[in-house]
Amino acid sequence: MIQFGMPTLIENRTPEDNIRLCNELGLRFIELNMNFPEYQTDRLEDTDRLMNMADRAGIYYTIHLDENLNIADFNQLVSEAYLETVRRTIDAAKKLIILRDRYGDSRQPLILNMHMNHGIYITLSDRKVQMYDRDFDTYMKSFEVYRNKCEEWIGESDIRIVVENTDGFRDYEKKAIEYLLESPVFGLTWDIGHSKAVGEKDVPYILENREHLMHFHIHDGSENPPRNHLALGDGEIDLVDRLKLAESLNARCVLETKTIEALKKSVAWLRSIGFIV
Repeated sequence: MIQFGMPTLIENRTPEDNIRLCNELGLRFIELNMNFPEYQTDRLEDTDRLMNMADRAGIYYTIHLDENLNIADFNQLVSEAYLETVRRTIDAAKKLIILRDRYGDSRQPLILNMHMNHGIYITLSDRKVQMYDRDFDTYMKSFEVYRNKCEEWIGESDIRIVVENTDGFRDYEKKAIEYLLESPVFGLTWDIGHSKAVGEKDVPYILENREHLMHFHIHDGSENPPRNHLALGDGEIDLVDRLKLAESLNARCVLETKTIEALKKSVAWLRSIGFIV
């Protein structure tokens, strides 16, 4: 059976609130979101507290790295701060992985989810120029450093950093992702709602690299109007098809709605079709 989890919800102000809801809904894990002040690096490093709370509930954690993460920033002070954030997060994940062994599926690596930062663009009279496209060699050198450091930091630990689709991968990002995927410590997340809201433009690329898929963000969505993070059953996605793919890959699924009400509705929908018992 698929391991289903929940995201960090803005309505819940504490880890205890999220854990209580996770337990109530019979979900297996929580994806701790580092965009929230209560899940910043120093909070994640309080692993004893996180482990004690999870042990009482019988759950484990995955981690969503800060969406602003920009390891290719041209300002080296900024890029080094983000690299240090990743290093310290990996160290925390190494301690938290014991929870996955107790309450999850040890065949599935512990996940750190990341977005690709598009960087800035310059608007000309006839087009927009992405700076990472213009200075692609500099951009790729940053990813060479990032890949090497992540391999060193993760070592033999069963941890993977997985790249999530958002509003359409740029061509320069695809080249960087392909470079990362040459390493065994990187993989892919398919956010099925994001891809639906942008006309499924990332789907061919994702399916071409399906052997690297190990994490799914599951929520419903529509193309016209573009919407995502809907409760399951409230949009246009062929959810059963996506879930069957996740199951065939033994990939985890985060029910990435944004409200408690939508999360509860999604769990009920999954139970109605037999994906959660």
